[in-house]
Amino acid sequence: MLEAAVDIVAHLRRTLAALPPARRYYVAFSGGLDSQVLLHALAQLRRELAAPVAAVHIHHGLSPNADRWAAQCDAACAALAIPCEVRHVQARHAAGESREAAARAARYAAFAQILDTDDMLLTAHHQDDQAETLLLMLLRGAGVAGLAGMPAWRGLGRGRLARPLLSLSRQTLRDYALRCGLRWIEDESNFDTSLHRNFLRHEVLPRLREAWPAADRTLARSAAHLGEATELLAELAAGDVTALAGDAAGTLSVAGLLTLSPARRRNALRHWIVRCGLPLPSTTQLQRIESEVLAARADAEPQVGWRGAEVRRYRDLLYAMAPLAPHAGQTLSWDLQEPLSLPGGLGTLRAEPRRGSGLARVRCEGARITVGFRRGGERCAPAGRGGHHEVKKLLQEAGVPPWRRGRIPLLFVDGMLALVAGHWACEPFAAGESDEAIFIRWLPSADIASGVENNDN
Repeated sequence: MLEAAVDIVAHLRRTLAALPPARRYYVAFSGGLDSQVLLHALAQLRRELAAPVAAVHIHHGLSPNADRWAAQCDAACAALAIPCEVRHVQARHAAGESREAAARAARYAAFAQILDTDDMLLTAHHQDDQAETLLLMLLRGAGVAGLAGMPAWRGLGRGRLARPLLSLSRQTLRDYALRCGLRWIEDESNFDTSLHRNFLRHEVLPRLREAWPAADRTLARSAAHLGEATELLAELAAGDVTALAGDAAGTLSVAGLLTLSPARRRNALRHWIVRCGLPLPSTTQLQRIESEVLAARADAEPQVGWRGAEVRRYRDLLYAMAPLAPHAGQTLSWDLQEPLSLPGGLGTLRAEPRRGSGLARVRCEGARITVGFRRGGERCAPAGRGGHHEVKKLLQEAGVPPWRRGRIPLLFVDGMLALVAGHWACEPFAAGESDEAIFIRWLPSADIASGVENNDN
């Protein structure tokens, strides 16, 4: 075998050995030069690997050549006796979103669906790609995490994504392809310099290499240094978020956040928002969280939202959530026999037989059961507390944030309020210790789940 080919195969062997073990390897196979090299080199190692190898080709349908490319990929895999799966995706871009970003999101969503536990997706990103990514992020004003570029491996869906060629140059891969007689697809969009990455690739980086021949390598090294800094910042933020956790699940203490320096506070906020499974805010939005939410009066109810997320404050607690869906607040009839789906994504109610906890069965049998939501003026006498109280006041005392109060289901028996789901059964409908009872379990959406105990019904 020729020397260049041996070097890449040996490099791949060492890199895979240093990664977590995989149950199966999938190659993200576009049919271009880079993925052809990765698939071919991996095929040389197939007998040494403890896991089978397969390829996945994503058919975006964006090019008139897409069908032909899929057929070529299938043929290339067949020649190497490697199974190939072609996945069709919809890559329509939304207003304000680039076609590249939409295609990438659709592609990785498809990959995530394919991966099972301990599966590993291998992509052919290389050193030049890393240099381009660093420059793109720098020109977009990205922070340390963005400037760290692409990690060597990370989680994806139930499995992992790895980039085993990340330290090799595009020229090294090209030399391998030419020496091994590989044929590859040339995507016409790769030469469209109206796209920012292509402009950097074809117009900017060649000029940089004239003055700094090792530009790709040194830029990739800077990205690696920034990657280490990102890990340290993440460790610091994880400790801060744990120390500043509020009484309600998933919240942070505003007073605690304000004891941190501004930079450390923003670092903690970014980490917390990502840990909540939400998209990161922009620098401007993060500044608004500090100036409009953290600095607001304790009795204010400020919020800052961005696409796919919002941050709200109630008293000393900071909440992060997906935007709340509106709900009509209609009244629903319920026979208690089957689970009741609530409107607006508010979850489900279930009636469970029990003794001594919940609603007295005798008070419900033969009665008209309806479920509604607060409209104002509702009153409840929580079992064991004595006296009727406004539901609004009870929820305030319980520390329920205002935006959740109107989304809590109220159960009525023959028109009388009998239960505030997740909180209280009301007299005279509450079951005694020895009574046969119906326990109403509320399974709310994640956005309103914290603070719902389902213990007191």
